[in-house]
Amino acid sequence: MIRITDILDKIYEYSPDADVSLIDRAYIYSARVHEGQVRLSGEPYLSHPLEVANILADMKLDMESIAAALLHDVIEDTPATKEDIADMFGPGVAHIVEGVTKLSALHASTKVAQQAESLRKMILAMADDIRVVLIKLADRLHNMRTLKYHKKPEKQAAIAQETLDIYAPIAARLGIFWIKNELEEIAFFYTLREEHDRILTLVNKAKDEQEAYINEVSASLHYKMEEMELPCQIKGRFKSFYSIYQKMLSQGLEFDEVYDLIAFRIILDTVPQCYAAMGAVHSMWKPIYYKIKDYIGNPKPNMYQSIHTTVIGPKGERVEIQIRTHEMDRVAESGIAAHWSYKEGTRIDENTGELFAWIRNLVENQENLKDPDEFLENVRIDLYPGEIYVFTPVGEIKTLPKKATPVDFAYRIHTEVGAQCTGARVNGKLVPLSHELRTGDTIEIITTKGHNPSRDWLNFVKTVKAKTKIRAYINAREKERSYSLGREMCEKTFRKRNQNFNALIKSGDIARVADILGFKTIDDLIAHVGFGQMTALQLLKRAVPEFEKDLEDADDALIEKIVSRPSDKQRTTGIIVKGLNDILVRFSKCCNPLPGDPIIGYITQGQGVAIHRKNCINILKMSSERVIEVEWASGIKESYPASICIKTDDRHGLLADIAAVISKAGINILNAHSETSVEGISIFYFTIMVESSAQLKKVMAELRRVKTVNEVKRVITEDITSGSQSK
Repeated sequence: MIRITDILDKIYEYSPDADVSLIDRAYIYSARVHEGQVRLSGEPYLSHPLEVANILADMKLDMESIAAALLHDVIEDTPATKEDIADMFGPGVAHIVEGVTKLSALHASTKVAQQAESLRKMILAMADDIRVVLIKLADRLHNMRTLKYHKKPEKQAAIAQETLDIYAPIAARLGIFWIKNELEEIAFFYTLREEHDRILTLVNKAKDEQEAYINEVSASLHYKMEEMELPCQIKGRFKSFYSIYQKMLSQGLEFDEVYDLIAFRIILDTVPQCYAAMGAVHSMWKPIYYKIKDYIGNPKPNMYQSIHTTVIGPKGERVEIQIRTHEMDRVAESGIAAHWSYKEGTRIDENTGELFAWIRNLVENQENLKDPDEFLENVRIDLYPGEIYVFTPVGEIKTLPKKATPVDFAYRIHTEVGAQCTGARVNGKLVPLSHELRTGDTIEIITTKGHNPSRDWLNFVKTVKAKTKIRAYINAREKERSYSLGREMCEKTFRKRNQNFNALIKSGDIARVADILGFKTIDDLIAHVGFGQMTALQLLKRAVPEFEKDLEDADDALIEKIVSRPSDKQRTTGIIVKGLNDILVRFSKCCNPLPGDPIIGYITQGQGVAIHRKNCINILKMSSERVIEVEWASGIKESYPASICIKTDDRHGLLADIAAVISKAGINILNAHSETSVEGISIFYFTIMVESSAQLKKVMAELRRVKTVNEVKRVITEDITSGSQSK
């Protein structure tokens, strides 16, 4: 538990001459009025205001702010009044405490109206005294840190969702990114636990390799900066889990397709040094020109300043680098709080830059609006750039990700509405279900009783809920069909062997087999047969062991005929399915897997096993019951087609240079074509024959080093044929 002496020590560090008597008195008063109150964690209630005050001390705020943090709950939770606070601590502290209390006191009739009113009060408080909102953010941060003490998961999820909806965006808009990031990370854990844990596992798996890469890049940067006589501090860090998840979601990527898991930061003394450092970095590694962003010359509205550049670093990997001064780094972490003077008796200079311009504009434009929903409609767009804000026919507000569709909206209303959705009207006009919604749209969903989700919806829905519910329905239907087919197959096979399948179910023999094989129910085992992942004959052998020898004798000739003499095509696929080389397999054209790629098999009807890359979008749409484990065979030296796209500035001799790199790697070119835009950007599409993904990555890394080449990426074969048509 934080002690008052810890807070005072921090204050003396950033303000050695500070008069802390106001804080001492606030602490004593808070301890007295909160005496006997206990938090859910079992700690004395006083621990909470102390933690909030400590967060504000970390932000180097003034004495009034920290005293108000110690007192922020006294009006709401104790008999103390605003007048009492003003008499003892002055009108400034009383004003802040009253402002924080108003933010907590919401009496709206509906959850939507409550959220709108909460946001309205937050914006008004920012315009009145930004310190009110800083204390509220610190209050929410400590509450999120102790959210585990809430016993009800639904309560935890509701608080976490509110944090993502209101508090994290406010922190981001104020430029306080360390609070924004911590709020998002904790809220992510409680709102999407499975996704959080999945990304945690994936990051941990890659951590050793990534940490070695951080050390390598950091060492190279240190050496270059010393050579250029640019004294600096260099930091390498992993991106937050929530930002990784948001990138995967917004761009439709799998984890191993997110290239910028690591970001580097170079911190220097002056602005000229920042530009010199950018030049030094670009002399080391090739920059990606459209990824260079100068937020020093053009600061963001929340005062953020930095140079961002992405380069092709060691091993051909993209590296994101931020370059800024120490002052810019302080502002980047603390945002608007960094401009709040901690000196006694002074206030922030509101004429400095545009610190409060966006807040003032918001309030000036909305101050005459009495309807909180209308206020929310006009404000939220500015706070939620990654989301759209739409309405139900009765005016209820719904938040969806960008490019969301009427189907996403329908599932947002209710699962049954989503399942029975057959049409939609947007702003009174009929639209396709794949129509992309925009902020301000009013959506009416048309439903048909008895209608069910379509597999095609998976091609355009954006929300996790919609995708999950649609896949669950499709899997259930697939299982139902497979159960019927499996039962029919079992009854026929058992009947041919003079066995009664239904009698064996009643006797418990089939249940015994299901238990041994790890199936929860007999129905799951029968569906497994229907999916083709187990034969009815194999089930009979396990259910009636005494028949196994006779069955083996009868089947040996057939097995020998099918398995022992595979065709040349089968022998050279390089794929092992469940430990056997000689199963009919084919490679899917949708993702063109290569040796070294993580792969998965999908059982098709009459065409054997289709091999896909594990991150193939089509696998995500297919029934999980038909997925089967496969692996690359060792020692196979076959060539496989792979397609790449190269974007480059046009120049004389470019194609010859690219072809020379591919030829030098001992790789054959099957197909090639190119396009050149009016801006002079050339796009080359190549289909080449490679032995593995490692060989492909190596030649792609070499191609990135070719003069004027900006980007090299792996694509699917279909992209080559459709690329020119889509442009």
